[in-house]
Amino acid sequence: MNTSFFTPLPETFFETLDLGEGSIGLQIQAYREAGAFPDLENVQVAILGVKDSRTTQAQNPDFENWEAIRKAFYHMHRGNWPLQLADLGNIRAGATPQDTYFALRECLAHCLEQNTILLILGGSQDLAYAQYRAYDNHGQMVHYVNVDAKFDLGDTAAPIGPYSYVGKMVVEEPFNLYHYSNIGYQTFYNAQEEINLLEKLYFDTYRLGEVCKQIERVEPVFRNASMASIDVNAIEPAHLAAPNMTANGFNGREICAIARYAGLGDQVSSMGLYHLDDLPNCQAANTLVAQIMWYFIEGVVYRKDENSPSAKKDFIKYQVPVDTDVLTFYKSQLTGRWWLEVPIAKKINNKLENTTLLPCTYEDYESACNQKLPAIWWKARIKNEL
Repeated sequence: MNTSFFTPLPETFFETLDLGEGSIGLQIQAYREAGAFPDLENVQVAILGVKDSRTTQAQNPDFENWEAIRKAFYHMHRGNWPLQLADLGNIRAGATPQDTYFALRECLAHCLEQNTILLILGGSQDLAYAQYRAYDNHGQMVHYVNVDAKFDLGDTAAPIGPYSYVGKMVVEEPFNLYHYSNIGYQTFYNAQEEINLLEKLYFDTYRLGEVCKQIERVEPVFRNASMASIDVNAIEPAHLAAPNMTANGFNGREICAIARYAGLGDQVSSMGLYHLDDLPNCQAANTLVAQIMWYFIEGVVYRKDENSPSAKKDFIKYQVPVDTDVLTFYKSQLTGRWWLEVPIAKKINNKLENTTLLPCTYEDYESACNQKLPAIWWKARIKNEL
């Protein structure tokens, strides 16, 4: 990997930390001016800042809060984490946004080769497009989960931007986007045509209100995800001391729970926190972002790798007759999580090897027992047969 893309953390940053015993900052491999670039061979989670927001009007264009977020995170105590962390410093903005995309893509591609999960502290959310393109040569198609008040489909004919990058994922080659899930959208920020389009594509969308009523329902959404992202504008501004953000959103506890579910996702290999430059450089905002980072890593620690064949051997199998179909559910004896079996059509691209078992909830099983086909079942069947 070309380390010339990266800028180390300045020594002045470490001189002012004053870390306590057991803090994360004392146990993380950091790229600093006085040291070498971290070796990722045995690193499970790496942190990377990407300081580029030229495609949007940043509230904090100098990225002053990047170091403050890191300080808040470094001061936290790590849990019972048997993993190695690294901080790769920052990718500075290239001559063009496309240069920054290239650097991020190359960094994540290298992390994927090393089985290192990358946690991105990003500027504008079009950087998620570069995050997505890092998977082009990774062997499988991408399931992208985005926590955002908007779908970010935008005008695909226009240059890429923070509110059109998902549209670019859909229409631009190579076509590696298998599935897109949005968590927390707010209807008044999205055109009805976009809502209808996502329904026609059989993508999943979850309104803010329905997620807040039952936050645990989003856990299965992350279970087969490849990459995830959080637009911090999806957070209620009162929890960030941010006067210029959207009026409604997730509160601090909810967004941390969602971040933990993302970390628990067995196949999530990258997570982006975007539009951090929209946040004020204040203790409330910096601490909440640091807590989101902490909970994501906490989720990674408690992964159970239930996508492996050996783990599935211990699942309990339930068969439920519904009309002329027999639905097959599986329950993990280890975690209590549920899956629904959906046959894959033979004509489907053979890169999709692990989609026969769809993550679901106990409520989906109850629905089938009450002779009602779960929505995920018929949606998956229709999509697989197209």
